[in-house]
Amino acid sequence: MAKLEWYLEYQIQKNRPGLLGDISSLLGMLRINIVTINGVDDKRRGLLLKCDSYEQIQRLESILNTMDNITVTKLRQPKLRDRLAVRHGRYIQRDADDKKTFRFVRDELGILVDFMAEMFKREGHKLIGIRGMPRVGKTESIVAASVCANKRWLFLSSTLLKQTIRSQLIADEYNVDHVFILDGVVTTKRGNERHMQLVREVMRLPATKVVEHPDVFVQNTEYTMDDFDYIIELRHDPDEEITYELVDDRQMFDPSGFNGFEF
Repeated sequence: MAKLEWYLEYQIQKNRPGLLGDISSLLGMLRINIVTINGVDDKRRGLLLKCDSYEQIQRLESILNTMDNITVTKLRQPKLRDRLAVRHGRYIQRDADDKKTFRFVRDELGILVDFMAEMFKREGHKLIGIRGMPRVGKTESIVAASVCANKRWLFLSSTLLKQTIRSQLIADEYNVDHVFILDGVVTTKRGNERHMQLVREVMRLPATKVVEHPDVFVQNTEYTMDDFDYIIELRHDPDEEITYELVDDRQMFDPSGFNGFEF
């Protein structure tokens, strides 16, 4: 029988010596295995668990609720955010009003790459938008996440080295296991009809697509923000405002004197 995975998180009310040992012993007596354990945010501890039946978790919950030194905050089948919280020791910040929007700062690029890599590993259609000012690390994070997920990445449009605009793909590039990357500003401001037709073809593939500057992209195409499954915001610091006033021809195109290329 396959093992069941669970995520336990508790708030420490009184951090007395031996508290973790008592909880570990309790899990052992209930024949629940600890897979991973780590501190999560302030005075919280998260554990990934494996057990044979739901009844074991029910017994665990009833016993934990009688303990005065801790308060159980989460006991559920693990979500992606739970796994990353245990792995990195903190929760990814999520927008309170828009649950599909996740926020990062540049110092958290390691967590961002891990987060995107886990999404890239999932099969099927995913449309991900990433907001951020120039040179904050958007494209580099997408490429690094593709490497971590063991996925090949393809640029439909980009300014990573110099302006790139694809108008066609070769046969083996139409692969649902690839990560397709496009820059919403380059695509809508410089892309021709052949490029836009390629974008539409790729959007119909059951594959992962990542759009930089999604707000500009939806303003100038038939797509809407509702089409996006996830929105990622990347800032230099938490208070930085993401604005597109600086995203003009002088700063987004030809920063090193290149004219770019199309193929």
